[in-house]
Amino acid sequence: MSMPLRHRSARGSGLWLSPRRGRGAAGLVLAIAALVALPLAPGLLVTDRSSLGLTGLVGIPAESLLIVLLLLILPWRSVRRVLAGIFGVFVTAALALAAIDRGFRATVGTPFVLVDGPQLGSAYGVVVDAVGAFLAELLLVGLVCAMLACATLLAWAALRVADVVRRHAAGRVVTAGLAVVWLVAGVLAQASASVPLAAAASVGAVGATVSRTERVLAEQAAVASAIAVDPFAAVPPSRLLTGLRGKDVVFAFVESYGRVALEGPGIADGVTDVLRAGDASLTAEGYTARSAWLTSPTFGGLSWLAHGTLQTGVWTPTQPAYDQLVASDRLSLTRAFGAAGWRTVSDVPSDTEAWAIGSSFYRYDSLVDATGVGYRGPPFGYARIPDQFTLKHFADTELTGPHDPVMAEIDLVSSHTPWAPLPQLLPWERIGDGSAYDPQPGQSATAGTVWQSPKTVQRFYGQSVQYSLGSLLSFLENVDDPNLVVVVLGDHQPAAIVSGADASRDVPISIIARDPAVFAAIGGWGWTRGLHPGENSPVWRMDAFRNRLLTAFSDRP
Repeated sequence: MSMPLRHRSARGSGLWLSPRRGRGAAGLVLAIAALVALPLAPGLLVTDRSSLGLTGLVGIPAESLLIVLLLLILPWRSVRRVLAGIFGVFVTAALALAAIDRGFRATVGTPFVLVDGPQLGSAYGVVVDAVGAFLAELLLVGLVCAMLACATLLAWAALRVADVVRRHAAGRVVTAGLAVVWLVAGVLAQASASVPLAAAASVGAVGATVSRTERVLAEQAAVASAIAVDPFAAVPPSRLLTGLRGKDVVFAFVESYGRVALEGPGIADGVTDVLRAGDASLTAEGYTARSAWLTSPTFGGLSWLAHGTLQTGVWTPTQPAYDQLVASDRLSLTRAFGAAGWRTVSDVPSDTEAWAIGSSFYRYDSLVDATGVGYRGPPFGYARIPDQFTLKHFADTELTGPHDPVMAEIDLVSSHTPWAPLPQLLPWERIGDGSAYDPQPGQSATAGTVWQSPKTVQRFYGQSVQYSLGSLLSFLENVDDPNLVVVVLGDHQPAAIVSGADASRDVPISIIARDPAVFAAIGGWGWTRGLHPGENSPVWRMDAFRNRLLTAFSDRP
């Protein structure tokens, strides 16, 4: 009895079109795609292959070949599953390291090393300030879930492909052929500058991170030597800073105030207008200013590296170097001023918890943060307190009436990324407890809106610097202190989205004072008149400033 046509077709060629076989074929294609694309992806993130676009994914990943071969050799199912899981975790870790490295290069201009891991918490804090705690937590959960899904997909893909290869002789031939091609391509790639067909991007990403970390740790010996060699360590306090005795000295760091603020298209015009008006205003108030450039050890973030470098004269471009510095007994400017008789104050309005290093290393007499200053106004993104309020509170508490000389480091953080929402300047007498700022956040674009366009980000960055500098000028115009000396400088350039990929690490620095003796002491520095350093103004590394300042204003035996 003959079988009906519909049954014969189901058992013939039509079997390959059955739902079950279709799902199996689709799963195999997905597995192969995962084993090819995901292990190659780290190479797109950390090398010049990223400029090639999708062609950067043309390659044979050694990691996938190796895991398939191992799964073919090993007879124990449980061991194969463990190895597949390790493979999935390894490639996912490589992807994560490559993505973090890409982020570090884009924001702080330096590759990621494992000892910088704690800075990921700081980065997360910036995200919270930009989008809010709920969205930041949602993003974090999403990233964790994506990593788990990636590791699971890779483990499943390795087992799936190995199972197919084991059951089909053609699969074994293809796998062996790919291994031979990889070896030949690897040899040929040594003599070629083209993108190699033989790839090991995941291994390379992990290896590069480990190698960079080893180099950073090895550099600690050089940092230790720089800390130990201090020409001012043995100078008696009575001979330190004699040229500034009786003066209130303020070091004001303007967050992200870099060279791009004075030279960047679409940014410099507004900032230059503020400085030009500031020069006129300061001249009318009896002030003089001199300016130059400093080269910062950091870029786009990690401001404390710049603060430590300026204060101690030790170049600290990495977190391990900074940790080594603050664990030492190196003489900082704060300690020098304190030993010479000044009351020392740190004013960091972005801090909400006690700053232990401020006491243990810098040895400030007073640590001022966001708590206890009586601010009743709204936050502005990262800046919990607007700069103008910070300076008004400092003036009211430290410079009003008879007082001992004060040395202070003040962080002006309204120009910290994400540069939105932005505050506006208020008349000095209206600042009060900050509640006058209540309507201002709603009058500014939000960070989510600003960051939709690089041009908008750059524009808001420029406006934030204008606000911070305007706040400082407002402070100088309203504080009647003939003995006031202000050193205002940037800590680093803003992130590459503003500064550009190949930007320098230069930041402006200005000294502002009424007393001509201050400028007589630094007459040999060659700094430019006014608040705007020029193209021909001196450029010093930031670690040179401490020694030059102490030399100019101290009596050395």
